[in-house]
Amino acid sequence: MTEILSATEEHIARAADSLRAGRLVSFPTETVYGLGGNALDDHAVAAIYAAKNRPDFNPLIVHVPDLQTAARYVHVSDAAKLLAGRFWPGPLTLILPRRADCRLSLLLSAGLDTVAIRIPNHPVARALLEASGLPLAGPSANPSGRISPTTAQHVAEGLGGKIDYVLDGGPCKVGVESSVLDLSGTQPVLLRPGAVLAEEIAAVLGVPVATEQNAVDHGARKSPGQLSSHYAPHLPVRLNATGAAPDEILIGFGPAAPAGAQNLSPSGDLLEAAANLFAFLRAADRPGHRGIAIMPIPATGLGIAINDRLRRAAAPR
Repeated sequence: MTEILSATEEHIARAADSLRAGRLVSFPTETVYGLGGNALDDHAVAAIYAAKNRPDFNPLIVHVPDLQTAARYVHVSDAAKLLAGRFWPGPLTLILPRRADCRLSLLLSAGLDTVAIRIPNHPVARALLEASGLPLAGPSANPSGRISPTTAQHVAEGLGGKIDYVLDGGPCKVGVESSVLDLSGTQPVLLRPGAVLAEEIAAVLGVPVATEQNAVDHGARKSPGQLSSHYAPHLPVRLNATGAAPDEILIGFGPAAPAGAQNLSPSGDLLEAAANLFAFLRAADRPGHRGIAIMPIPATGLGIAINDRLRRAAAPR
């Protein structure tokens, strides 16, 4: 049985005990809720894949408390140090080469010689990392390919009975997963857009940032969230809708949305829309409708990440 716990010091200590025992715990981050397991323990990492029913070729992100801990497991380049100084803790994941003496489970890298790693910026996540003393593998706490969870209840609905605890830290502030930047090749490549924008990264590094589509050395899948069908509700999703059919539910955006729509942001605020995205998709994904129609979202700023998630949610499956 999965228990939802308020994020008190006592409950965080209990969750840390479970992690050290090789069991799984969900915890809040500023992006979405993560499904945490001991990243040093092959059995715990395998249990994450099993709980999510996740393909073994889709790597997991490792969460650590600070840059010094990250440097135990990966080679931290000068570029990585610059980005860490600007964006960590925060919603940026860096893909970096594994150290030869890296103790992280090879399972979480899906057989690659790189690690996806970040420092979360949420007090509960940081407290859990400190209390457990472990690096935590932490993909989104949902069945693989389904809508990511932004509340503790979302986690319980998707993974109830498969994990020990959910630490309840309230709704996630950002609401979409971290940006993922590959620094393991000859050029920085943004593999997954998120709250940290490509132009912000380029400004720090002083070089252009490629995307997965135009990278010159893109190889095997190194990042979560690269599957063509991902973040998907059970109902089919129709994008760029101007209205909804009688058997569809409409998710709108901005002041032009019809009064009956579930509006991601009546004022047209992309940050508000990102925070609401997965919760609104979940609310719409209920019996009684044939599909979900979604009005256009501007493809600027955080809208790039929102549209990426929506395209994957709408992809054939």
